Amino acid sequence: MEYQISLPQIQEILLKKQLLKEIIIDGQWHYAPSDKISAKVFHHMTYDSREVDQDSLFFCKGLNFKESFLAQAIAQGLTCYVSENYYEHQAAIAVVVTDIREAMVVLAQAFYQNPQEQLFTIAITGTKGKTTTAYLTHQLINQLTNHKCALFSSEETILDGKTKMKSSLSTPEALVIYQQMAQAVENKMTHLVMEVSSQAYKIKRVYGLTFDVGLFLNIGHDHISPIEHPTFEDYLYCKRQLILHSKKMILNADMPYFDLLVETCQQAKVDYLTFSEKSVTADYQYTSKSQHDFILKDQQTNQEQAIHLGLVGEFNHANATAAIMAARLVDSQLSLEQAGQDLSEVSVPGRMNAFYLANGALVLVDYAHNYLSLKAVSHAAKQLKPDGKLIILTGSAGGKALSRRPDMGKAISEEADVAFLTADDPNFEQVASISEEIKAAITNPSVQVILEENRKQAILQALAMADSQSAVVLAGKGSEKTIKVNGQAAPYESDIEIVKAYIAEEKA
Repeated sequence: MEYQISLPQIQEILLKKQLLKEIIIDGQWHYAPSDKISAKVFHHMTYDSREVDQDSLFFCKGLNFKESFLAQAIAQGLTCYVSENYYEHQAAIAVVVTDIREAMVVLAQAFYQNPQEQLFTIAITGTKGKTTTAYLTHQLINQLTNHKCALFSSEETILDGKTKMKSSLSTPEALVIYQQMAQAVENKMTHLVMEVSSQAYKIKRVYGLTFDVGLFLNIGHDHISPIEHPTFEDYLYCKRQLILHSKKMILNADMPYFDLLVETCQQAKVDYLTFSEKSVTADYQYTSKSQHDFILKDQQTNQEQAIHLGLVGEFNHANATAAIMAARLVDSQLSLEQAGQDLSEVSVPGRMNAFYLANGALVLVDYAHNYLSLKAVSHAAKQLKPDGKLIILTGSAGGKALSRRPDMGKAISEEADVAFLTADDPNFEQVASISEEIKAAITNPSVQVILEENRKQAILQALAMADSQSAVVLAGKGSEKTIKVNGQAAPYESDIEIVKAYIAEEKA
């Protein structure tokens, strides 16, 4: 399908939303509709100067935007740009706005013919478990709708109910969100499950979106840094915006700040359901029986069901409960028994992927990259291998989420017998300095700490150290096949492939 938008339409939309400052054409400044406003029609929208042509509408966005990017775009034929600044030396129509990100959203909505209005949308937030819950929810709704459910997750994107594409962000940029929504609608999708990160609200990627159902899984300290959230209060505030932009909410009654979330729902007049492991007054209660099995009870109807998950980890029982609740809001006739059957074999790339070495040692590969998630994975590993040592291999990303480093050290102190500190997307920082920050927070003197900057070598050493009773947790990278170094995504085998190759070599 071909999409388009004209300059007069752009002006009308921005005026209506009170975002327009002025339109500058050949040095003449305009605000009100006028026959002097060109009827130029655009067939493409982008914020990447390498993608433009004469039919493109170009958005100058981001802290790192440079005028040279605009000059490059104009050299490639660009005739119009949208920006918070007027670049008077650039020969193109300037649409100057008060907020580039809000402008990008409202224009993308119009350009792609408001695809969000054609989809039943389910949004998931939380410090951990977003991706797993998104996969579980997608599986359930895909079954209910005969494969008419799209998925936006940090791991994969599905626009036709089945074909998986690798994702780059938990929540895409606004232009990508609406382009992908439009593609999903073209593909006859009726439902969409998506992760919504705190950054998505912080930098307005989901500005203007109201979700049919929102899920708030949990909250812990993460993403605290000068380039993300300056404080935990800011992080929680951004997470909490999901409540104000959802028609119904599903809340974990066991998490910190639950009362605040309830107050927010009540003040905003948003209906909510709750789930809990501990509280008998929650709408749904789950009781863990093993790493794979739990009992789920609908407290309103007194229905109970034993559920078996293919996924490892008691913490996934909360994720599965939230997913089932969301699916039952889509179709109230979905039985707990059928939901359990639909979830019994779901797996999630890079999340609690379990392997066993030839000697019986357990290896868990997981994306765990903060205190809450590393604690949860470690707890699962210890339950599966209660009599042996726990070997944790981890690192922390460079240039962001600086609070993770002491938090990872704290989790290691509480859980590990041996810790390998290594690379995890160091970007422009030195692996050694990141590792030292984590090490400084490891206060348990009985933990053996090993520094190895090469991640593959660290993994091989950790696997070689494991005996039959050991559990090895490879945390942080999951199934990722690149590692970010000096601004570039360098090829990387992935933790999973390294483990598989090690096991294959054992058998050879």
